[in-house]
Amino acid sequence: MLTARVIPCVDVKDGRVVKGVRFRGLRDAGSPPALAVEYERQGADEIVLLDVSATNEMRSTRLETVRAVRERLSLPLTVGGGVRTLLDAGALLDAGADKVSVNTAAVKRPELVSEIAETLGRQCAVLAIDAARRAGGGSFEVLVRSGTERTGLDAVEWAKEGARRGAGEILLTSFDRDGTREGYDLDLVAAVAKAVTVPVVASGGAARAEDLLAALRAGADAVLAASIFHDGEATVGDVKRVLAAAGVAVRVNGP
Repeated sequence: MLTARVIPCVDVKDGRVVKGVRFRGLRDAGSPPALAVEYERQGADEIVLLDVSATNEMRSTRLETVRAVRERLSLPLTVGGGVRTLLDAGALLDAGADKVSVNTAAVKRPELVSEIAETLGRQCAVLAIDAARRAGGGSFEVLVRSGTERTGLDAVEWAKEGARRGAGEILLTSFDRDGTREGYDLDLVAAVAKAVTVPVVASGGAARAEDLLAALRAGADAVLAASIFHDGEATVGDVKRVLAAAGVAVRVNGP
C-alpha cells in the first residue's frame, strides 16, 4: 500500500515565508530554511517551496533561497515560481530541487511540460494548477499569475492534458479556499483525481487534520498545507496520528 504524503508548503517572497488569503494580504511567517528544517523534524514527507512573486515580477525563483533550504534539508524538495523555460527548470535542479513546479508558463506554452519531462525526467515535472469554481459552480477554471488572470481553461481537462504531456504529479490548489481555513474543495479534488492516473496533491483551505483526511478520502494522493503548520496549530506529527487512527497508511517519523 502506498503511503499518503503530508507536505508543508513554504510560500516565499523577498526571501521570507509568507501566507495570505487567496494569494493576498501576505504576512511574514518566518525563515524558509528554519521552517523547512522544523517540518522535517516533525515528520514531513516532502517540502514544497513556491516563490509567489516571481511570475508577476517577471523573474525566476531566487536560487539562493533554494540553496539555503537544500543545505539544511534531506527531504525531497519541490520548487516553483517563475519557471518559464527548460533552462529555468534545470537551474532549480542544479540548486537542489528534486522536482520543479510549473504553472503560468505551462498554460501559455504547454510544450514546456513535455520538455521538462522528456529532458529532466517525468518524476521532476510537477504541473501546478490553481483553479476556481465557475459561476454556477458546475466546473472549475484555471487561473494564472497568482490568481489574477482567468484563462477560460477547464481545470480537469488541463490536468488531463498535463498528464498526457508528461507531468508526473499534479499540484492542485483551490483558489477559492486558499488561506480561508474552510477545508479543501473536495469536488475539485475528486474530479481531478478521477481524471488522471498520476498523483494528485491537494492544496488550499486546510484548517485541521480532519480536512487533510477528507482530501485523501476524496482521491488525493498527498495533502499540502501551510497555515496550520506555520501558526503552530498542528504539527505534521499531529496530522499523521489522526490519519493513521483513521486507517490511512502514513510514514511514521518525527515527534
